[in-house]
Amino acid sequence: MHAKTGTPRWIAAILSWPWLLPIARGALVSAFLIGGIQKLADFPAAVAEQAHFGLQPAWLWAVAAIVVELGGSLLVIANRFVWLGAGGLGVLTFVAMLTANAFWLSAGHERFMAINAFFEHLGLIAGLVVVTICAEKTQSRRISEF
Repeated sequence: MHAKTGTPRWIAAILSWPWLLPIARGALVSAFLIGGIQKLADFPAAVAEQAHFGLQPAWLWAVAAIVVELGGSLLVIANRFVWLGAGGLGVLTFVAMLTANAFWLSAGHERFMAINAFFEHLGLIAGLVVVTICAEKTQSRRISEF
């Protein structure tokens, strides 16, 4: 056990691997990265998706989604301006929660599925907040070392 945290040593050893956090950041934003690439590859489908959820003008929402999904993902992966990248992804996810997972407007199995998706998106937003906090603490530590 780690003396200060009570974490088993083998878990503490894994958590200290230098490449673990970059891999975790990539995994966190993987859905956004893939979504942005898909939207870019099939822009008419991206526009149709936005129109389906009532977001108008649909082409503008599609462009915004592509820019935020790709740009935000790259910022988080690169660990640069994480607050901006994760913040943009969080706002985009919040909009998606309200438009695509409006469980309060549905019933039965559809409501069940929408509630699950809504709270999965909420968990993703929380993950984006956590990665931003980690980046901020790392930056603060680096600055204080000078």
